[in-house]
Amino acid sequence: MLSESARVTTAAEAKFRIDAPNSAPRSIKIIALDGVSEDVIKHLATRTWNRAAFFTTSAFATTPHDARRFSMQGWLKDLAGRTKSLVEEIDTADLVVMVAASGENVEAAAIIGEACAVKHVMTTALILGHEGKSDAALAQSLAQLRPHAVMLVIASADEYIEDMLTALRA
Repeated sequence: MLSESARVTTAAEAKFRIDAPNSAPRSIKIIALDGVSEDVIKHLATRTWNRAAFFTTSAFATTPHDARRFSMQGWLKDLAGRTKSLVEEIDTADLVVMVAASGENVEAAAIIGEACAVKHVMTTALILGHEGKSDAALAQSLAQLRPHAVMLVIASADEYIEDMLTALRA
């Protein structure tokens, strides 16, 4: 009797093999929503990633004033300082990861979340630096990000952001 390992390597079983990689690499866009998170992603961008692109929201032309009507005219900046179209970057994304520091103003998450919803791109939000911050500051960040992220994670340390991006196959 053949062992299971020997049986699956026979010519009869070979016709059932799929000769393709498990999956295509994801195209992940990581966006810093504030100055503190911008420093963190600039540091992370120096690491080796599969198909991750890092951006900041410092070039947004407008900030949302009315949560019901956004124009999606927001622009991103890559880490080299080049202006990029938010919608064009989302068009090529499989996943958008927004990174924010606890207690910071992250209004840009609403524009990014709206654009991702229109384009059917999954969103994840990572909140960092909650240690030493008040519960009210964390609650403020959660309230701003929760409507615009399918998955919301509170990172216990900046290193957790790197681990999370690795887990997401960035």
